[in-house]
Amino acid sequence: MIKLNRRDAIAGILFAVASTILGRKMMSVDRSNAEKMPTLFLGHGSPMNAIEDNDFTQTLQRLGKSLPRPKAILMVSAHWETNGTWVTGMENPKTIHDFYGFPKALFDVQYPASGAPQIATDVSNTIITPNIGVDNNKWGLDHGTWSVLMHIFPNADVPVFQLSLDRSQSISFHYELGKQLSFLREQGVMIMGSGNIVHNLGEIKWGEDATPHDWAIEFDEWAKKKLVNRDFNSLITDPLKSKEGKLSIPTLEHYLPLLYVLGASGEKENLVFDYEGIQLSSMSMRCLRFS
Repeated sequence: MIKLNRRDAIAGILFAVASTILGRKMMSVDRSNAEKMPTLFLGHGSPMNAIEDNDFTQTLQRLGKSLPRPKAILMVSAHWETNGTWVTGMENPKTIHDFYGFPKALFDVQYPASGAPQIATDVSNTIITPNIGVDNNKWGLDHGTWSVLMHIFPNADVPVFQLSLDRSQSISFHYELGKQLSFLREQGVMIMGSGNIVHNLGEIKWGEDATPHDWAIEFDEWAKKKLVNRDFNSLITDPLKSKEGKLSIPTLEHYLPLLYVLGASGEKENLVFDYEGIQLSSMSMRCLRFS
């Protein structure tokens, strides 16, 4: 063991303190130089939107050209439900075709974005409650993720990692976790939720010009009003209290990604509705953004 005299020990302590202070200043500079990313909720609807050319997909393409370029994207998709909460931590997440009965052209789609393993690990280490596990091989990018990102960032040149939905938790849990994740926006990470405010597969009517159900229109407008008024509490506590709400949200998984975006948003941020409309009679394609 090397023994230090008193002068060397004091010098070592001063160096450590100086290094810590300098490191904090450098981290502060890095944060101040990073552009705060917007947070978005995207209606994704049918997987066919991935390969179709319509007013919805054209809107996503225009949106992609207007967004700042993020360091990475954290996507909360309706299509990854788990026990507990997980983030994908692999270097090269696979493209998951989690559906059936669609044309081969849809199964041929690949979205070869890289992952963001270091950021995923940082999320797991930073958020203590709930415990967030890192998945290194089981999941990847499901169609709730790639069907919209292939229009927004068609070159797949932005790293993407996903956060799962803990199926056992309350609506408020997902909102509060969104709050905890908001720090990522200051580090250049764009937080996105992909689902549908109205999503009832049992009430679908096929066809591009299918007339929306009255209850779907009513609930989508109810949600819009609450969003405009920043009445997030009602969106947490009241969505299933009406007949329209129960028809619009027969199961929670497509609604929950919205709560992460609300939690990650700031009180005084600007709210923009990038798209409004209902496809297949029972799917609200509403897309919104806080920035």
